[in-house]
Amino acid sequence: MRVMRKELLAVAAAVVLQVGAGASADADGRSIAPEADVAHHGHASLTRGRLGVSLLSENHGPSSLANATVRVSFSVPLAGVQALPAGCLWGGDRMVLCATGELRAGGTGHRVALDLRTVGTPAEVVVQVGTQWNGGATDRNPDNNEHRVLTPATGDPYAF
Repeated sequence: MRVMRKELLAVAAAVVLQVGAGASADADGRSIAPEADVAHHGHASLTRGRLGVSLLSENHGPSSLANATVRVSFSVPLAGVQALPAGCLWGGDRMVLCATGELRAGGTGHRVALDLRTVGTPAEVVVQVGTQWNGGATDRNPDNNEHRVLTPATGDPYAF
């Protein structure tokens, strides 16, 4: 738990340092946030307590982003210590936070693939995907970056 807290503090510090990085100023010197349309799409599947989530983050523009953070949370607790892909860390026993990498306007970040175990073998899991941090940009279309998908234990991929 202590290691996770240190990782979260490091991420929080990085976020604080990066928030103003993409901002510009208007004629009066006021800060103007860049505009970017972050979107997350992918699928989730569940079979015998094994939960898979694959997602790709995109930026429909008009401004590029140096990085963003996607939040993936679950309606059931996940089993003990599990390895996460590079760029991801635990946000609690039901949440994973992952860096998207650079999101150029009109481009995509890297694909995130989570392979997790749940506590027990639930009949279904609700997976919520959303933007945790987008570099301080204005996003006028948040509907394409916030998803909630019911994932029954059928082994089938359920898209979001």
